[in-house]
Amino acid sequence: MPEQLSPHRIAVIAPSPVSMFNLAIPEMLFGKVERDGRPGYEVVICTAEPGPLPTSGGLDLYVPHGLDAVRDADTVLVAGTGAPFEPEARIVAAVREAAATGKRIAALCTGAFQLAEAGLLQGRKATTYWAHAEELRTRYPQVELCADVLYVQDGPYLTASGYAAGIDLCLHLIRTDYGAAVANKVARLALVAPVRPGGQTQFTQTPLPPERGTACADTRGWAMRNLDKPLTLAELARHSGVSVRTLTRRFHAESGVSPLQWLLHQRIERAKELLETTALSMDQVARACGLGTADSLRAHVVRRTGLTPSAYRAQFSRLGTTSVTGTSSAA
Repeated sequence: MPEQLSPHRIAVIAPSPVSMFNLAIPEMLFGKVERDGRPGYEVVICTAEPGPLPTSGGLDLYVPHGLDAVRDADTVLVAGTGAPFEPEARIVAAVREAAATGKRIAALCTGAFQLAEAGLLQGRKATTYWAHAEELRTRYPQVELCADVLYVQDGPYLTASGYAAGIDLCLHLIRTDYGAAVANKVARLALVAPVRPGGQTQFTQTPLPPERGTACADTRGWAMRNLDKPLTLAELARHSGVSVRTLTRRFHAESGVSPLQWLLHQRIERAKELLETTALSMDQVARACGLGTADSLRAHVVRRTGLTPSAYRAQFSRLGTTSVTGTSSAA
């Protein structure tokens, strides 16, 4: 991404009654991004009718900015509301105008209804909170609904499912704008999980264990410290002190994916960080993150990002003009 003299401007549109949690997510995450000691983002919350704004929690917030803020934004993010839900004509018009000028537009939870009403999601993949998915499908049959994923990007339009999936979408935006190392640093500062793939399911049919997400925490931490080693499912289970079957069940309940899917995701994220922040050769990067060879590294990075490792490094490197030596031809 080219260096910017001013922060990337994000207009967060708050419908009425807005979800307070949806509004907290952009402030929490985008506000932690810095580049060269300067803020990476400028976030402005706006609404159709400036002034007191009802929330789904029964409180009123004071929002001084109207929808004119959308015109000056680089990215528009539409927050969700509590049910019952109806698109707001002025918000729909503002979103449609923003799309006509080529802005990136995202929606959290039921914010997807605003984008769908504006016609932006016709023939495109989108998602929303699973409890409202059937309503979205019924109202807007031309939307290619992906009802069981965390978030979806189709061209310049992004939609997230409910609650914490908004965190995943915002981290994805940060990663897109500033790279994996910055996004993962923000995740650590906010004490949330690193960037998760959007295709992860919103929920699972397997009940959470009594620890509610902590049974495999030690094993996940151990695996993160040993990503350069060829970890197997049996070794993960051995470290956790349970059978492979039990580990798999618990892991899926806690993270939404299998142990090996989680491990592969972490390896690719580590590879992206190394591509951004080091001058290691492709073979060295592959070995350091446990992907084995430069060919394997290339296949996984291309599948995840659409870029070869060399192209990814060229776009997101934090090393300036520092030369990279020993790059494999497989890059």
